[in-house]
Amino acid sequence: MSWVVGADGSPFGVHNLPYGVFVASGAAPRIGVRIADYVFDLAAAEDADVVDGGGMLGEPTLNRFMALGRPAWDGLRSQLTRLLSDAAHRGSVEPFLVPLADVTMVLPFDVADYVDFYSSEHHASNVGQIFRPGQPPLTPNWKHLPIGYHGRAGTVVVSGTPIVRPTGQRKAPDAELPTFGPSVRLDIEAEVGFVVGVPSALGTRVPVDAYADHVFGVVLLNDWSARDLQAWEYVPLGPFLGKSFATSISPWIVPLAALESARVPAPRQDPAVLPYLAEADHHGLDLRMQVSWNGTVVSEPPARTLYWTPAQQLAHMTVNGASLRTGDLYASGTVSGPERRQTGSFLELTWGGSDPIKLDDGSERTFLQDGDSIVISATAPGPDGSTVGFGEVSGVVTSAV
Repeated sequence: MSWVVGADGSPFGVHNLPYGVFVASGAAPRIGVRIADYVFDLAAAEDADVVDGGGMLGEPTLNRFMALGRPAWDGLRSQLTRLLSDAAHRGSVEPFLVPLADVTMVLPFDVADYVDFYSSEHHASNVGQIFRPGQPPLTPNWKHLPIGYHGRAGTVVVSGTPIVRPTGQRKAPDAELPTFGPSVRLDIEAEVGFVVGVPSALGTRVPVDAYADHVFGVVLLNDWSARDLQAWEYVPLGPFLGKSFATSISPWIVPLAALESARVPAPRQDPAVLPYLAEADHHGLDLRMQVSWNGTVVSEPPARTLYWTPAQQLAHMTVNGASLRTGDLYASGTVSGPERRQTGSFLELTWGGSDPIKLDDGSERTFLQDGDSIVISATAPGPDGSTVGFGEVSGVVTSAV
């Protein structure tokens, strides 16, 4: 229960309390936490000694607070829960509640590195059938390690940032030579992103059971993809310009502590994984995602079906001694379920463009057109039958420059 108007029954009640960075009335960016349709201004509250975030809440990003680690994260969450639940604190807290309608959300952390995985067996199988017809849909290594690639941290943007159609080389299957121009097969990838708070030393490994000591929280992510550029360039080294032009994330980081009730058994892994990937608690997260294309809900990807878990992804990312940095972002890869309606990319949803989708306005689409709007949202189960909201990650496609 909370004394904040609208908090009880909201997906952004005291059971959630996601962090973000906002701008209000032309002021500098500042850290806040969402409660119902308000932002609790943590920077101002810490300055007034209402909360204690280790002196890090006056920063323009969450990086320095995230670096403090789980005792600080849990300590502040406990304070916030108490302040927003007990009406005795209403007088001291209410002056720091800013209506959500009066703020602009910005990128909540400085992105250090960005890694994208390929963790959905359904997605990988679909892509294999589309890109490599007549061959086994999964590559021989797929069930032995979480496949991934390093992306471009500098092009991670906050939800609402316009997406400029990328330009590059592409080659039609029946063409002798490649051509150059704007992508004509622009796509999305509905994903789950994990934000690293606590770094690790170069030359050390982060084991699967240390995942919760390093990962601060979870965001929604759209890995925009130019499929025609990707198909021409990805052999033999993988994604490059077809992916690096933009990756959008939601503005709210949902803490891992808010997702305890969303833990579900992960899919059984066969063959057995190597020891460094073996988990005593082999679990995923039950995020129910939804993809809207120009206002039409076209897909509902289920994150609980992901074959590789976030703990395994983190362990694999560091098993060679690669260090973590505060602000590292790694993503699940496209979330897709076993049904066409559950796929997280339009490559799969339209089966390579051969089966167009009809939108509510009567128009048909295979890939993105200029002016198209994409919104990815998600919820997860919370305690006592509540719902945890993630908000949304959105973007509108603008024409190539």
